[in-house]
Amino acid sequence: MTEQRIAGEIVSADNEKRMSALKADYDALGAKLARDGIDIDAVTRKAARFFVAVPSWGVGTGGTRFARFPGIGEPRNIFDKLDDCAVIHQLTRATPTVSLHIPWDKVDDPRRLKTHGDALGLGYDAMNSNTFSDAPGQEKSYKFGSLSHTDAATRQQAIEHNIECIEIGQAIGSKALTVWIGDGSNFPGQTSFTRSFERYLDAMKAIYKQLPEDWRIFSEHKMYEPAFYSTVVQDWGTNYLIATELGDKAYCLVDLGHHAPNVNIEMIVARLIQFKKLGGFHFNDSKYGDDDLDTGTIDPHRLFLVFNELVDAEHRGAKGFHPAHMIDQSHNVTDPIESLIRSANEIRRAYAQALLVNRKALEGYQNDNDALMASETLKAAYRIDVEPILAMARLQAGGAIDPIAAYRASGYRQAIAAERPAVIGGGGGIV
Repeated sequence: MTEQRIAGEIVSADNEKRMSALKADYDALGAKLARDGIDIDAVTRKAARFFVAVPSWGVGTGGTRFARFPGIGEPRNIFDKLDDCAVIHQLTRATPTVSLHIPWDKVDDPRRLKTHGDALGLGYDAMNSNTFSDAPGQEKSYKFGSLSHTDAATRQQAIEHNIECIEIGQAIGSKALTVWIGDGSNFPGQTSFTRSFERYLDAMKAIYKQLPEDWRIFSEHKMYEPAFYSTVVQDWGTNYLIATELGDKAYCLVDLGHHAPNVNIEMIVARLIQFKKLGGFHFNDSKYGDDDLDTGTIDPHRLFLVFNELVDAEHRGAKGFHPAHMIDQSHNVTDPIESLIRSANEIRRAYAQALLVNRKALEGYQNDNDALMASETLKAAYRIDVEPILAMARLQAGGAIDPIAAYRASGYRQAIAAERPAVIGGGGGIV
């Protein structure tokens, strides 16, 4: 039996207060959709089967290059993190897997992670390596790069770390490795663009050879930061080249915050689907740069447009289409659990809205070059308030109609604050 971190009666009591209003709203939306030939229950079932992984690091307080302000009840270790992740899934029923980051989540015996996850009803998504900062006791520094470093021994150290992540992942049931590096340069002329990329590809090929047969590897691009002049894997084109060079088990990961403000991310998604190299997503939102804000807080319409491409691929049965989905964001001034609950809900919202797009009508307008009506067809789906669908999907799966309200009613944060010692003082640097 799955261990519940919040008493079931607390969730049930909160749901009872909202049941009547939800039924009325659901029935009203169902009647509206039925006039357009849409079965609301079918949409609800699909939404309920859409899941997104939460990052282990996401349940801690984030920070900027300048400071970090700790919150109360912060997780002390990976087991505390898993407990917090279990709360998110208990209330949303949308986040059954956790993505780990090594070495921070490393334990002496990975079987302990498997046992604890099983008890909480959680599985494990892609493993994440870290060669963008130095770990305690590490022999070689990544100050000037890791997989693309000029020093062969430093590159080998980074390769071995990624292989270790694969081995840990095999022990806990993961099936993928995500590789993001901070390698780059801060000054013109500091590195050779060509030679550094050659070294990176050679290192990635060494990691690729160690992938189990049923695993995938995701390379992640980022326009800038922490290197401010150039980065080795800076855009989706370079990312596609990497995946193509490595082989059939290599895919591109798209982080929504890793693009310039005017980049057409949904078109990038379409291109990667078309050429069978879309591995998955790191969901967040961005205003100026890689801000890692809560998903859907700045531009929910862009999130919808991304999902429009995903649902289109799903609708037409695109070959090789099985992307992974994960949240990756920083929580500097909010309760991380609340932000992750809201983000999981916003991701499902965009998916449900995209399911309501009239695909036949859209294709007809596109073929007729009717720009206005094609746009209006998308807007018609986006304008629909699908919250009753999302709430009913959570309720039917045993979650909370209003997960943030239920979370606050539970007093979970205050309870764990009493158990977990407060973190004294803040810190600087990217967290």
